[in-house]
Order: sequence, then structure tokens, then C-alpha cells
Amino acid sequence: MMGGPRMGPMRPGVDGSITRQKIKPGTVRRIVPYAMRYRWSLVVLMLMTVLDAVIVATSPVLLKMIIDDGIMPRHDDVVVGLSLVIAGLALVDVGAIYVQTLFSGRVGQGIVYDLRCKVFAHVQRQSLAFFTRAQTGALVSRLNTDIVGAQQAVTTLLTQTVSTLLTLVLVLATMFLLSWQITLVALVMIPFFLLPAKVIGRRLQRLTREGMQLNADMSSMMNERFNVAGAMLAKLYGRTDQETGTFTRKAARVRDIAVSTTVFGRMLFIITTLITGVATALVYGLGGVLAIDGTLQIGTLVAMVTLLLRLYGPINQLSNMQVNVMIALVSFDRVFEMLDLRPLVAERPAAHPLPAPEDDGATAPDIEFGEVSFRYPGPEEVSLASLESIALPVPEKHGSPQVLDGVSFRAPAGRLTALVGPSGAGKTTVTHLVPRLYDPTSGTVRIGGHDVRDLTMRSLHDAVGVVTQDAHLFHDTIRTNLLYARPDATEAELVEACDAARIWDTISALPDGLDTVVGDRGYRLSGGEKQRVALARLLLKSPPIVVLDEATAHLDSESEAAIQRALKTALAGRTSLVIAHRLSTIHEADQILVLDGGRIRERGTHGELFAAGGLYADLYRTQFAGQAVNGADIGSAAHSPGTP
Repeated sequence: MMGGPRMGPMRPGVDGSITRQKIKPGTVRRIVPYAMRYRWSLVVLMLMTVLDAVIVATSPVLLKMIIDDGIMPRHDDVVVGLSLVIAGLALVDVGAIYVQTLFSGRVGQGIVYDLRCKVFAHVQRQSLAFFTRAQTGALVSRLNTDIVGAQQAVTTLLTQTVSTLLTLVLVLATMFLLSWQITLVALVMIPFFLLPAKVIGRRLQRLTREGMQLNADMSSMMNERFNVAGAMLAKLYGRTDQETGTFTRKAARVRDIAVSTTVFGRMLFIITTLITGVATALVYGLGGVLAIDGTLQIGTLVAMVTLLLRLYGPINQLSNMQVNVMIALVSFDRVFEMLDLRPLVAERPAAHPLPAPEDDGATAPDIEFGEVSFRYPGPEEVSLASLESIALPVPEKHGSPQVLDGVSFRAPAGRLTALVGPSGAGKTTVTHLVPRLYDPTSGTVRIGGHDVRDLTMRSLHDAVGVVTQDAHLFHDTIRTNLLYARPDATEAELVEACDAARIWDTISALPDGLDTVVGDRGYRLSGGEKQRVALARLLLKSPPIVVLDEATAHLDSESEAAIQRALKTALAGRTSLVIAHRLSTIHEADQILVLDGGRIRERGTHGELFAAGGLYADLYRTQFAGQAVNGADIGSAAHSPGTP
């Protein structure tokens, strides 16, 4: 097994069970703690909301007084005075709305910040198995689109709800005081606003969840096709037109979802507008009759019509709010779904740092595997279906296969232990268990006599340095990539590490030196240069344990020779666990472990294993058959410390 779990059969497309999910119980309750961090801003927000609601309910009453007490009896002073009061209230209301907007923004963006940081940190704590399954674009979508939607849910729930309900109460109370008959007519119409909102809201909720999933799907495709490796693959296989076609189909479905969402949202507006028009006609009709009979004053009728519009306005908001909240809660639900995913590998509460070696004056601890067995976890253990929407694995009936089976060995402190064997033997899995990228299914991995599961993650990662076959470099400068290992390193230490890794001459010849940008994943550097920068980063970290997934497997002879010289410096005095694809690189290993089928079949030095004539000898003869004239040539090479 060379780097990841075996996958089951795949089926394309968005899983309908994802888009049909309902909001989990307790989602709204989980929002409250995030909002309470901004309680004082919320207090100011609520005060301004109350002030705005009072002004909204008071203005029509003042309008009634202007007509009935000023205009009708021809009292100029009353008209002027009340008009000035209305103008003053309008100014106060503008100020209240401004403060409301300001503090709403602070609360909303504060929640976005808190959630974004929490989700990012939580994703960082997930095991390697999680990242082998989850789509990058889907994860990015959770931190961007979904969290912004979650923020909208909070601001909608905590501001518009209070404002709308308070306005409704004040307006209804005022209407009852002015005319209970017209108020009853208005109340009869309210259910006609709420029922369409409930039906349309459910449909919009499903459309929104599907739209979010499709956007994450499209984002994943862009992330994979826009990096150097993806773009190169598409060009080399002549798939650019097909990729465009695939993207077009995805974008078309996103477009169709957006159109449906717009139509349903507009339909709700049309229905509520119609009901508002009918209700207004009824009030004018009933109020007009009452005014003719002398039961109702003209000013009261005008005030009631104004209040009616201010009543149905909040009711319309409640209808839309029901829809908006249902849509926005989908975002919060997806965020919480992410936060509820427990890391497969987690630090124990009583974990302790790895102590320094105490015996024999060793500067590096040993590594010990005791009856270690391992199988890669299933998708339900490490990931979410909504993060794998392009290709969801069909559950395997018998679980994932056993990758390691009862592996036991000791890598002595300060010595080099090499791992060899055919592809899929379990070599990479062994190296993943040392820095605890995975935990064994059974058995124990110890460093310096301590179970790695009892150690703090920080001390474990400080002690273990890893360089993989395809060393990753960030799209940044060489300096930044080196400082990732030790942010406090001086310029002299950077140069020393680069010199030891046999890369300083190359870097110093570049126009920008250490400040040269390496490009996406380091593609502006050659394979050998990138590997030597990775080795310099390892040397800068200076860990007591070094794990190498052979750094020279795919390099030219010149680059390999340079890296081999750098490796002698990197491994000196350190406990080293090295996967060897080229057997010529491990002649001087203190111990060679031969893995096959998840078990250690042979162990010993190069000379011992070659003389034994087993699997190692077969692998060696196969690899160097083209270079040997006869069996004697290979045999003599087997006892030579150099390359055959």
C-alpha cells in the first residue's frame, strides 16, 4: 500500500440523500453561544431596533392628529408643530437605522471570523485519511460560502426577528385603539401570508442545499484543474475540450438551481403583494363606509391604512424571514456538520511531551513496532458524504483490506533502518505510523520507549522529520518555505542548511536568491532542486528522527548524486527510517527490513540478505539485471559499499 486506502467502486454525481437532508434538531440553539460573544453590541442593536419599531408605530398616529386635530379644524399651529415632530422622528429613525446597521455588521462579521477560524483549526486537526477523501473545493466552500450563510442566519434571527415582532405588536395595539373592526379584518388575512411562505420555504431549502453542494463541486473541479499538475495532465491527454464541457454542465446545473430559487422567491413576493392589495381594498371599503356613517374620522382612516401597510410589511418580512432563515440554517447545519466530525487521530487528555533519551548517551530515540496491524479506515469513519460529492464510495461489504499484519521491529537509535519490498507491501504505511498520521488498528508504535499515542502532538512532530518522494513547496519564496520548519532561523542558518543540502550554489545564482518564488507546489524548480530544498528544510528543523520516502527515486543521476551527499549530512547521528526504491542507496544501512504482503519477510544487512538468496536478493537481481554481465558481477556488487 503506497500512500492511501484502497477505494471501492465509485458512482458519479451529487447524492440525493445529501440534498434531501433536513436541518438537525438543536441547530438554532447552537447558534446562540456564538452570538453571545457580542452581547454588548447586541444590546445596542436591540435598543436601536426598539426605537425604530416605536417610531414606525407612532408616525401614523401623528398623521391622524395632523388631519383630525389640525387640518379639519384649520389649526395651523397644530399642523406645523406635528409636522416638525414627524420630521424630527424621521431624523432620529435614520440615526437609529445607521447604528443598527453598524452593530449588525460588527456582530455578523465577528461571527464569520469566529466560525471561519474554528472550522480552519478543526480541519487542520483531521487525520491524513480525511484529506485523502475530502475534496479541497468542498472544504474551501465550507469556510467561505457556508459560513457567510451562517452569519446571515444569526443576523436574521437576532435582529430582524426582534424588530419585526416588536413592530407587529406596537402596530396591532395602535390599530385596536383606533378601530377594532378594521383590525379584525386585517388579522383575518394574516394566515394567507404565512402558508405560502411555509410551502415555498421548504422547496427553497432543498434547492439551496443542492446549490451549495453543486457550487462546492464546481469549486473542487477548478482547484484540481487550475493547479500546475491538473493543467498539465489535461493538456498532455488533450482533454481541455472535455474538461470545458464537464465544467459547462456543472455550471448549467448551478444556473438552473439559481433560476428556480429566484422564481420561487419572486413567487412569494407576488403572492404577498396580491394579498396586501386585497386587504388594503377591504380596509378602504370598510373604513370608507364607517367614515360616511360618522363612526370613523378621516384622519383615523388614513392612519389605519398607513398602519395596515406597516403591519403587512413586517408580516411580509416574517414570510420572507421564514424562508431566509430556513435557507440560512442550511449553511449553519453544514458548518456544524463539519465541526462535529471527530478527528480520527487525536491527542489524549493526559498526553505528555517526548522526553530526551537517557541511556547510552544517545542523542536520538529508537523506534519500536510491537505486533502492529493496520487497515485503512472506512469513509464513514473519517469523512462526510457532502465532502465527496463527485465520487461517493460504495460501502465495501468486507471493509478495507489488512495493510500491515503483526509487524514487529526495532530501529536502533542513531542508526539507519531501510524498508524495501514490492509495491503495495506496506512500506509507506509504516512511515505514516511513526509521526502518527494514522494510528495502528492493533499493536503499539513506540519512540524512545513511549507509545506515540501517549505523546503530545507537538513534541512528536518536533521529534520526527519527514521528506516524501514528492516534497511539497508552497507557492511562495524559498525563504518562506525554509522558515516553515523554523520561523526564528537566522540568515546564516538558512545558508548553512542550504549548503548542507547541496542547493546553496543554485539558490545563490538566482537573481532573487532566497526570495525567489518557487511557484505552485514548487514547479518552477526542477525535481532535484525541489527535493534538495525540502532536505534543507529538514536540516533546518534538525529533528532527532528522520523518515524518508526515498527522495531519489525519480531523479536523474546528477541530482541523485547531489541528494545522496546531502542525505549523509541529514542522517548523521539521527534515527533514520528510509523507504528505498533504489536498492543501491542502502548498502550501508545498519538494518534492512524486507516487507511483502504487510509482513516483514526478511531482515539483516545488505550482505546478509543478498547471501541468503531470498526476496531481497531477487529484488536486487531484478533491479540490476541490465547492469550485470553475469551472476558474479552482481555478487561482487552486493558486497561493495558503492553503487553497482
